[in-house]
Amino acid sequence: MAKQLGFLFDVNRCVGCRSCEMACKNEHQTAFKIRWRRVSQTSADSFLSISCNHCESPECFRVCPNRAYTKRRDGIVVINSDRCDGCQACIKACPYKAPQFDLELRKVSKCDMCLSRQVKGLLPACLNACHTGALSMLNFSGDLKDGLVKTLPDFPDYRMTRPSIRFYPQKDKKRYWLKN
Repeated sequence: MAKQLGFLFDVNRCVGCRSCEMACKNEHQTAFKIRWRRVSQTSADSFLSISCNHCESPECFRVCPNRAYTKRRDGIVVINSDRCDGCQACIKACPYKAPQFDLELRKVSKCDMCLSRQVKGLLPACLNACHTGALSMLNFSGDLKDGLVKTLPDFPDYRMTRPSIRFYPQKDKKRYWLKN
């Protein structure tokens, strides 16, 4: 099996601070409305942080009429902006809303798992910024940890694209009351 890098998200550790989201934006200096990583609140006390999931079977790759997408040997899905004509077919096809349209450039861009940082031996910016340890990187071609799940409530159906993300499932949160 070829190497497949992806993300591991622990819903129990995420506090919704959006540090990962801001680190991505700062690292890549993306346009105002472009958010390659997004944190959303899924319940009163639960958050979800997702970006491109560098899918095993990426829909963006399949539907792009200009063949602007490439899946690298390490599983990272990248877009060649020189080949993108801005048709946005990939945006419509991606169930995770990972590709983002840049109105100024009239092209699509997306998370590349911070390839420029990884070349220097650094973690992707989002992982580096996550102070709770909720977000980490995983090699799917290695042994996966026990207890991980492929989906969570409010996460799109994983069967079509087989996203390279796994989750620690949400545990019941215990409430403690202080006595007066």
